[in-house]
Amino acid sequence: MSDTKRQKVVSAPVRKGIFSPLRSLGDVSSHIPFSLGTLGNTFYVVTAVAQNVSLFDANNLHLMFHFRVPQLVTATTAKNEYVYVAYGSTVGVFKRGKLAHRIAVETEDAIIKLLTFGDFLIAATESQIFLFKKPTGGKVATEPYTTLAVNALNGAIVDIVHPPTYLNKIVVATASNLLVFNLKTAKLLFTSPDFVEPISALTAAPVLDIVAVGHTTGGVTIYNIKKAKQLKRVVCGETRVSSVSFRSDGSPHFVASLMSGDLFFYDLNKRARIHVLRTAHKEAYGGVARAEFLNGQPIVVTNGNDNQLKEFVFDPSLSTSNTAIVSPPRFLRGRGGHSAPPSQIVFQNENAHQLLSASRDLSFWSFSLRKDAQSFEMSQKRKMTYADGVSGKFPEISAIAITYAPTEFADVVTAHKDTAYAVTWHSKLKKIGQHTLRTVDQGVVKAVAITQCGNFALVGSAGGSIACYNLQSGILRKRYNLHKKAVTGLAVDGMNRKMVSVGLDGVVGFYDFTQSTYLGKLVLDAPITQMVYHRSSDLFALALDDLSIVVVDAVTQKVVRVLYGHSNRITSLDFSPDGRWLVSASLDATIRTWDLPTGNTIDGIRVSNVATSVKFAPTGDVLVSTHVKGNGVAVWTNRAQFRPVSTRQIEEDEFSSVDLAKELSLGEVGVLDGAFDEVSADFGGIYTSVDQINEDLLTLSVGPRSKFNTLVHLDTIKLRNKVKEAPKKSKNAPFFLALSGETVGDRASVAEGVAPVVDASITSGDGESSLSSLRAGANVSFESRFTQLLREAAEKEDYVEFLAYLLALSPSSIDLEIRSLSSVPPLNEMANFVDALTTGLGSNKNFELYEAFMNMLLKVHSDVVHDLGKNDEGLQTALVRWNAVTSGRGQTLEGLVKYCAAVVNFVGTV
Repeated sequence: MSDTKRQKVVSAPVRKGIFSPLRSLGDVSSHIPFSLGTLGNTFYVVTAVAQNVSLFDANNLHLMFHFRVPQLVTATTAKNEYVYVAYGSTVGVFKRGKLAHRIAVETEDAIIKLLTFGDFLIAATESQIFLFKKPTGGKVATEPYTTLAVNALNGAIVDIVHPPTYLNKIVVATASNLLVFNLKTAKLLFTSPDFVEPISALTAAPVLDIVAVGHTTGGVTIYNIKKAKQLKRVVCGETRVSSVSFRSDGSPHFVASLMSGDLFFYDLNKRARIHVLRTAHKEAYGGVARAEFLNGQPIVVTNGNDNQLKEFVFDPSLSTSNTAIVSPPRFLRGRGGHSAPPSQIVFQNENAHQLLSASRDLSFWSFSLRKDAQSFEMSQKRKMTYADGVSGKFPEISAIAITYAPTEFADVVTAHKDTAYAVTWHSKLKKIGQHTLRTVDQGVVKAVAITQCGNFALVGSAGGSIACYNLQSGILRKRYNLHKKAVTGLAVDGMNRKMVSVGLDGVVGFYDFTQSTYLGKLVLDAPITQMVYHRSSDLFALALDDLSIVVVDAVTQKVVRVLYGHSNRITSLDFSPDGRWLVSASLDATIRTWDLPTGNTIDGIRVSNVATSVKFAPTGDVLVSTHVKGNGVAVWTNRAQFRPVSTRQIEEDEFSSVDLAKELSLGEVGVLDGAFDEVSADFGGIYTSVDQINEDLLTLSVGPRSKFNTLVHLDTIKLRNKVKEAPKKSKNAPFFLALSGETVGDRASVAEGVAPVVDASITSGDGESSLSSLRAGANVSFESRFTQLLREAAEKEDYVEFLAYLLALSPSSIDLEIRSLSSVPPLNEMANFVDALTTGLGSNKNFELYEAFMNMLLKVHSDVVHDLGKNDEGLQTALVRWNAVTSGRGQTLEGLVKYCAAVVNFVGTV
């Protein structure tokens, strides 16, 4: 095979790493108010997070569609099957998650409001309103129609509504006025008197000419546009009203959402407050972004910047003899995630289906990597006497330990900031456990671990003590006192025989866990801040304060690797499932992958968002990470599952740069979606697969292994494929199938009156076919391409072209050519073939193929070589040369194999 055929060149201007950004877990909502759309009798909810837009079914809040836009989303709206998204100076119209139309808006300001009704689409900035209309025969308003300007004296545009029955008219709310515009004439029809309180929201009531105006001071004004009169003012709270919505199922209620996170419900007939739903969303994250009743249903949908999308429902009223009692709204369903960036993650099971994640917002979530609807928040409800006697959520989680062993009791233990006890959890029951595990010296818990069997939990203290508890009973079983400073890492091997502990004093302690005896210690030069243990290989990696990573063998209790590269504090470490790789994250905004057998940095990612934790999936197909910004958990595809990875050392200028905000998707995508993007075969730009690294190295063929196996077992294959029974002629075959040979074409031509076509390639210069001459008995001889190249190569004593042709032939063609070698003395052709194989073997390339060719030659022509070859000087000389090369090569090959085996064994035990 020629070198040009063996080369595989893939051009990629930017180096791609081992890990490819795939998706983000736990991002549902942001400060962008949601939009409601209808499809027949069903509703769907549109939310936006950064550049991602998600559509949820309002019946169950399952994700329907997801898509990304090039820039940050500033506003959304929906109508029928179309979703309108504003980003930059563009409005994208999407259908079923696909871009159907792109509308350019001539503005440099951000679009804050989108509204669609009838034939019109409105895109508004704080000072201008851009109007688009449907073209003739079109389904979407894409044609620019007119532009409306708002007087700066009225303030910035806040909201726009289209009241019912107002044909071609809209009501615009500015900071101080309500304006009515006629879209057909582009004229201002009405300007309300100035409102005393600044306007923050506007919505149309089901009653003609009535709108509700929300204010920044927490009030809502019911206003009659036609009479220019304020009908009623309702005080809802003390913070800004973000939205107002009227109930349309027959009850005269409205809801006002507040930036305090409360929902205020009011009865217009009774002129009284129904209920105030406190902290529906968190005030610290802007409260409620929007609240809206579903049309004709007692269900209100809300979202907020706390990453929550919720639905609340009113149960039927309780009627008495005199009045009807309206039940307070209850939580119906919701979707959400962390409100603050997560900091600790761990996989919940060996199949990598669920992921436990803890955040600075004190929440503890279980996210599903298969289906977002299966994610849930772990319950933190506890009795007042639990641990510290304080109700509410626990402090921020600082460490998580989990066991994959099936247990009927707690299987998760967490350490919390500034607490002297560890908390147990039931991951399957989605709640906290029965016991708390206190430190024996009353110090703050700094490290936790669970044994492989799941029966014991270890709790490390800031004072240096270690406590061992039985998880089922919660009873203290053992205690250790080795460290003088805080314990920062704990682990037990897979057989519960050896325990390892590390601390800020730089000491690595080894214990016999079964006998509770001290085995020894290893003192390092710097404080140890983190530890991660790989049970299968008994290796554990330590992050030191001097920015180095130390890998220690728990069996020999010796340092086997010291890795340098990070330029700032290391935030997280984790082993790959097979123990060959170590992934580390640092405050230098890089994520590095280390190859432990070689100690090389084989991959590096420079992220714009510093990673705080990294964790390999137990299956090895994905890597997850948390970052200082963003509420989601980043999921990366491990492309090494699908293509080979080079273990060469890479420099920092070869690191790939990743902007997670632009590359992570929120949709439910598969691992393969991030694996096969445009990337070079070596993840390093342009890669060429060569035949031979060095001429002194013995190299096998780089072709398919099946070719060598076929050559060796060709006789067995032929015997297996031999026809056992002759084909039988079908009785019902058409008449033309009975014809065979050259008569088929001749008879058909004669029957149709057409002269037979003669192939030009077998026609001589005078128009006569060469095959006709052969049939006539003419003495015509010819030689195959194989025979020709072999003869020419022997004459020139250069077998390069012949060997390239030979290697490119299929096994069946090679067998045919070898069998066709001349066996009539003198055996020059056979001698030339042996010389060609000797030359090829001497080049140190395709070793096994040349041996297979020689084996086929001797198997087919063994009688000729034995009987006639004795008297053929040329063949005897060729065989002597072959024997000289193979004899020396055999000794060299044996030595190389033994040497390589010794090196592999040495590396595996170091």
